[in-house]
Amino acid sequence: MPMKSYKDIRVQKNIFREKSKGYRESLSTEEKRRLDQKISNRFLNLWYFRDSDLLMIYVSTLIEVDTNAIILRALESGKRVAVPYCIAGTRNIDFYLINSLDDLELGSFGVLEPVLEKCKKLEDFDGALCIVPALSYDVGGYRLGFGKGYFDRFLSNVDIRKIGICYDSCVFDEVPRGRYDKKVDMIVTESRIIDLSSSDSR
Repeated sequence: MPMKSYKDIRVQKNIFREKSKGYRESLSTEEKRRLDQKISNRFLNLWYFRDSDLLMIYVSTLIEVDTNAIILRALESGKRVAVPYCIAGTRNIDFYLINSLDDLELGSFGVLEPVLEKCKKLEDFDGALCIVPALSYDVGGYRLGFGKGYFDRFLSNVDIRKIGICYDSCVFDEVPRGRYDKKVDMIVTESRIIDLSSSDSR
């Protein structure tokens, strides 16, 4: 069978993205809040979270699994919390340590980002646990992001433990992927935990 072209993969990825966006947009506010709480509770009970001193985590938008409760619990537990900052004119991100949600302001693409004057840039990723944003995952741990490529570039240059949080309806048997796509070590949904840590997912 001939290898699919980059254009074919891009088209297929967009099909899965639209499926996941459609599901998320169909959720009522109450149902989304209920699912988000279940996912957060499952994540917060992981020993990965309990044992980690450094949490790298995205700040959620309305269409994503809410991360505010996780961020607040991590800060209350005395963990270091770092969130991404999109570098203007590039497709790269840096992470900055925050002390509270007050250290955030509206930045690129309508996403809350760290106020650089208040926050310290994260330079050492040793022992970090990273929650990776995605619209969908497959059961093998591969993800589909929003298509900007920020996290793909970042993850290709670091060796850290990666966890995806996602709605179960947005986890598929297989999603299209390219040769440089990275797997996560675990996927947490409202109804299950898919542990991929023993399958060379780092």
